[in-house]
Order: sequence, then C-alpha cells, then structure tokens
Amino acid sequence: MTQKWDIVIIGGGLAGYVAANYLTKTNSSILLVEKGKNVGGRARTNKIHQQYLNLGPHALNKKGKARSILEELGINLNGKSPKLGGILIENNIEYAAPFAPFELFTTSLLNGKERMEWVAVLFKVMSIDPEKLAEQTFQQWVKQAAHSKKVESLLYILGRLATYCHAPEKVSAKVMVSSMKNALGGVLYLDGGWQTIIDQLHNKAILSSVQVQSHTVVKQIDSARQDEFKLVLSNNEEILAKYVICTTGPHELNEMLVEKYQDSFFAQITAIRGSTLDVALTELPNPKRLFAMAVNDPLYYSVHSTYARLSDDTKSAILHVFKYHHPDDTHDGTSVKNELEQFLEKLQPGWQQYVITKRFIPNISVNQRLPQIGDEQKLQRSKTEIPGLYIAGDWASSDSILADGAVSSGKQAAEELILIEKRKNGADYERRLPAF
Repeated sequence: MTQKWDIVIIGGGLAGYVAANYLTKTNSSILLVEKGKNVGGRARTNKIHQQYLNLGPHALNKKGKARSILEELGINLNGKSPKLGGILIENNIEYAAPFAPFELFTTSLLNGKERMEWVAVLFKVMSIDPEKLAEQTFQQWVKQAAHSKKVESLLYILGRLATYCHAPEKVSAKVMVSSMKNALGGVLYLDGGWQTIIDQLHNKAILSSVQVQSHTVVKQIDSARQDEFKLVLSNNEEILAKYVICTTGPHELNEMLVEKYQDSFFAQITAIRGSTLDVALTELPNPKRLFAMAVNDPLYYSVHSTYARLSDDTKSAILHVFKYHHPDDTHDGTSVKNELEQFLEKLQPGWQQYVITKRFIPNISVNQRLPQIGDEQKLQRSKTEIPGLYIAGDWASSDSILADGAVSSGKQAAEELILIEKRKNGADYERRLPAF
C-alpha cells in the first residue's frame, strides 16, 4: 500500500525536528524521513570510549535565534559559557587574545594606537545595523572599518570564529557582522553534546505522534496530481504527501526534483567546509591553555570539556582542533591532519601519550551555504516556487547560518505551511492552530 501523509519532512537534523515539533499542534499526519541510520545530522554526538564527541567544535549562541526557539519548544540546554580569554599565535609567538576586557588592555599583540582602534571597531560591530551592509562583502567592510593590519587580522579571526567562513572576499558582510554580534554575546558548550538537543526534539515529536523513519532515502520528488506530491524512495517505494518540507542541502534537493522543478540557484550554492581533529585525553599536559587561534593561518583550538560535561569520567579533557577551508582551495587530508596535530603539539606538548580516542574528519560540511551577497533575495521565504514544497536547513535562512539558520528556518517553514493551510480551510482550521 502506498503511504499517504499530510506532511513529509525530509531530513532528521535540527531543522527537520524543529519543523516537526511546531507542526504537531495542527493534528496533521506527519512523517519524518532520514537517510542515515541515526537521526541528528551534523548535530549528532558520538559516544566513543565513554567520551562524547560532537562532529567538530559546536557552540550555541546565547543571544541567537536557535536558543530562544529551542527554549520555546521546551528543550533544556544545559552547559556553561567559555571565558573570552585565550591566546593568538603569530610567527610562533603567543599573545593574549584581546577579546576580553583585561586581555584587551594588556596584550602585547597590539600597541596603544591599535588597542584604541580595536576597542572602537568592537563597539562598531556591536552597534551597527547589519542590514546596511547587505551590498558589501566582508572584506570590503573590514577595509573600511579597520585602518591597521593588526585590527584587520583580528576582524578576520573573529569572523572565522563566529561563522567558520574563511573567504572574506566572497561572503556577505551582513551575515558575517550579524553572526559576530551574536558570538560576542557569548556561547554555550552543551553537557552531553548536541545529541541532547536532537534526543529531546525526537522524543517530543514521537510523543506527539510524528512517525520517524530512518534508513529512508528519497530519490525523487514529483507532483502526483494537484495538491499532492509523490516521493519515490531508493527502493522504488512511493509516498504521497500534501506538503513536503525538505531540510537536505541545496544540491541534494535539486537532484531529488524532477527537471522542470530544478533551480539553478540551488545548484550554484557553495558549502562552508573544514577539517576537524576531535580528541579525548586523560588529562591536559598544560591545563591552562584552553583556547587558541592562529593569526596568519585559519586554525582553531578549544577545550570544550572545561565548561561542559562531555565524558563519563570527569577528569577527561575533550578538545577540538579545526582548520577552516577556503572554498577555492584543495586539501590533502594527510597534510592537514599533520598540521592540526602539530598545532595541538604547540599548545599541549606530549598530548599523544594521553589519548583516549581521537578522530580526524578531513572534509566536513559545516554549513550548506557560504552566505553571499544577494542570497537573501532568493531566500526571503521558506516556500519555494513549487506550491506545497518548503525548504529549511542551515542554508535556507536569509540572514542566519549554522544552528541559528537551521532552527529558525525550521520554525519558519512550519509557520508558513500552517498559514497556507489556515487560509485554505478557514475558521475551523484556525481554531485548531497553536498560538505562535
């Protein structure tokens, strides 16, 4: 028998589960399909030898959209905020990172004039309206905002830290500065990793009668007849749906669509990528070194377990070393792995003898869209040109990326679908809707 559903959600990550949880108030039949064995997408956390490893470094903006929406859904977000201190490394010399008040006024990285300029630029970041930067690249804005090369470098470092983007000449200043403002408001490292968010969203969805089907690959999305979609699975089974919310990446979505529905914009989108070395140690050789970034190289290091419970053994240390990739560059996995291990050796000499487990992922997709000028015009709404098909995911928000983009677009897609159905069905449907 062909299954028929009111709503099918493709993808069991943050966006898919947020959409599902908002839609449970509508009394619709909802199916969420996930191609993988496990749900969660890039929010999965792997438990290895009693250690909890996220897929690379994850941090939740305290003032971002994702946190407020997740709390609105009743999701518990337990963890602590890392301190803003740390070090920056330039030409093998270590400097206090000028991101916290004390280090800002004491670091030897900056002279007196550069220090005052950096304070003024940070104030500008916090006070500017990002909407005014919609027609500029991040590089163009940095050149205008900073006069000294040191302050330029600090803005690029802060931009990478907030967005994982390492292409200032390509990315939208609007999205970059907006993300930097959020990051400067502080972040949370989550106890148990990001899987705790997925598990709570999953359990709430199941209790509200959402059906979840893993190991289910959607091969094609087509229209069966007016107001109905036909989803063809990889085993050639078919599912019928009144509405579809697709939370996969843009390229994957374009490949699912029959030719007449394919969109050149989806095909042209570039992902944000990087390499991650995720490490669990019995102890830190140098327990005072908790955060570092390189000035001239796109490298990051942070110990997350100092602020979040990420091990069944409270003495263990969970850390991430990351390299931000430029979208035009090619990378050799072996050489990048060596580069990350050497960077860690500078910070934690002799770390190899304390390893419980380590994992290297040479080419991880951090966000499905490198945010570029003009993207927002094409992503104003989650509703596509195809009636009844909605998009959500870290790439589908017009003004946010990463978790903020995924979570906010999941909610937006659900709200737009509900609004359309309300208009079609009138007052009776409206009486059954939740208040947002």
